[in-house]
Amino acid sequence: MLKRFDICASALVVIALASVSGYSQTTSQPVGSRVEQADLPAKSQMRSARRIGTTPLRIFNPKVESGPTGPFKNDFSGFAASSSQPSLLEVEAAPSAGRWPQWAQNPQHTGFLNVAGQDLRRILANIVYDPLVPDEEAQNDGDLLAHYQVPLVEGNDVYMESKAGVYTLDSYATQTWHQNKFTWHNGQLVKAWTFDSDWTALGSAFDFWEPVYHAVLANGFVYDPGAGGSIFKLNKTDGGVVKRIVPASFLDQGNLDPNTFTVSPLSTDSAGNIYYNVLKTSGPGGFYNNDVVDSWLVKVAPNDTVTTVSYSVLTKGAKSKNDACENVFGDNQLPWPPSPGAVPSSVPCGTQRVALNIAPAIAADGTIYSVTRAHFISRWGYLVAATPDLKKKWITSLHDSNGVGYLHDGCNDGTPASAGSLLPLNGTPGGCRAGANAGVDPATNRFGGGRVLDDSSSTPTIAPDGSILYGSYTRYNYAQGHLMRFSSSGQFLNAFGFGWDITPAIYPHGGTYSIVIKNNHYGGVGSYCNDPVLCPEDRTATNPASPEEYFISQLSPNMTIEWSFKNTNTLSCARNPDGSITCVSDHPNSFEWCVNAPVVDANGVVYANSEDGNMFAIEQGGTLKKKIFQQLALGAAYTPASLGGDGKIYSQNAGHLFVVGH
Repeated sequence: MLKRFDICASALVVIALASVSGYSQTTSQPVGSRVEQADLPAKSQMRSARRIGTTPLRIFNPKVESGPTGPFKNDFSGFAASSSQPSLLEVEAAPSAGRWPQWAQNPQHTGFLNVAGQDLRRILANIVYDPLVPDEEAQNDGDLLAHYQVPLVEGNDVYMESKAGVYTLDSYATQTWHQNKFTWHNGQLVKAWTFDSDWTALGSAFDFWEPVYHAVLANGFVYDPGAGGSIFKLNKTDGGVVKRIVPASFLDQGNLDPNTFTVSPLSTDSAGNIYYNVLKTSGPGGFYNNDVVDSWLVKVAPNDTVTTVSYSVLTKGAKSKNDACENVFGDNQLPWPPSPGAVPSSVPCGTQRVALNIAPAIAADGTIYSVTRAHFISRWGYLVAATPDLKKKWITSLHDSNGVGYLHDGCNDGTPASAGSLLPLNGTPGGCRAGANAGVDPATNRFGGGRVLDDSSSTPTIAPDGSILYGSYTRYNYAQGHLMRFSSSGQFLNAFGFGWDITPAIYPHGGTYSIVIKNNHYGGVGSYCNDPVLCPEDRTATNPASPEEYFISQLSPNMTIEWSFKNTNTLSCARNPDGSITCVSDHPNSFEWCVNAPVVDANGVVYANSEDGNMFAIEQGGTLKKKIFQQLALGAAYTPASLGGDGKIYSQNAGHLFVVGH
């Protein structure tokens, strides 16, 4: 997220896992490389750590739930298990019924399932998967800054991560991560087993938000991240280890290398191949203090055969460790740009390596898409296409084409050349320096490009026409970022003025498709800089033409808005221990959408979390179908949702997994 919010929820069953922990996205902006911090929104001040003991498994008695819209009836009617497990189909055909086996449902990451979602009548289950959330909030100025696995659903079974250990700011590795299987039994979600992984997240809270730990379902097994760039192949029945799979080249004298990490969700294609990303650091110390050694794309066949390729090979010709990369102007040169002809200084690029949290996307023809960045500077990133045998197909810069940036919606000089700008006029509060060139990014004085932040969980989405969507970061448009669209051969096609930390969903209909995205118009961050005088934080007061507002928007393939739904709720709510809900009206501009991978069902209904604690169901045309309050209004890293074959909705809030239905 980009700002603090709270989330509320009504739950009938509450389960606290022995291995649990959580995050979500908040207004405090990511911390990138030290050379870039000048133009990132200010990060929350962090406080000292305290230990929270592991919570033992508990199942509470069902309670009748009440919320702002009235009581929820206690109803634990059973759900029949799906006896068929159809294999995953490409998005052009209907995705497999009853399965949500990976990030954003399918190899193309479209977030669509050809099943009608149930009505959001009541909370059917409430599982605490992150008992460390109070600690994480306490040390991060009340925000929850972690990424979580999407609930994986297969018939009657649900797979979800949990966390335990100790949360500290200095190292994420003081925590532990676990995979859990649950099964619906007599209307209740019952835990079947827990697998204790040895995977750890690299880095610390001073580097980036907590990276994601994410399994995948394929070939009748659960594949789960492990230490040293490995993955585990688990038996679905009992969670036992069938095999640890690790490329021999990642081993250090036959042992797992403590400086090598699995850094992405695991993806699978329609043939059952598994794909994931691995990164090797140069050793202890801050993640950005030293260059990385390298990073790799890994492919594991159904027979466990492993193939790897270095991203240094896939990105040959890109800006890398022997190059200098143009940076940004300094704070002492504000307002930016310093002059119409000013050029910022350059810094070492660092190795071109895979970005964190990128789940590889696989097209119908087997092409694999991923995203990289220069280690020391997020402005020099690339969309990477590899062949099925892991050879370079093409790369295309997210920064520019032939030296000219893609995005012309920066500085606003009041002429048609800057018609797409969200900024106030040059020379006014929040605007660029008087005389600035139309449309340029004020931090660089050149047309803008997409940035790749390691705090983000954006992942490529492949549309039915083969085009590729990627949600990039840009600071100069109130930190909204841009959703960028490229052709299947790598040509830049167009962009939409929001893209921060989103894997957009695709709604196929009538021989065409639409793109579903959160569309947060953030307040409290300043237009393009962190100086509250030059870039006032009150967006609505200082820029009434582009006020603070929060939408779910549906776009055409050409990235024009088809409809938008605006959140107008002003109430911050919290669920009390007795199940009652307490609210206070303290968000006059409402709440941002707290989702990084929305769900679209067979009828085009969109399911998405808001930081106000509600799960929303939004019908085609942008009308509210239903919303349901979960647990707490909370500023957090964005969370994904999923849909079961019986139409139950799986969502997350404040370290809780919620299941909603009728």
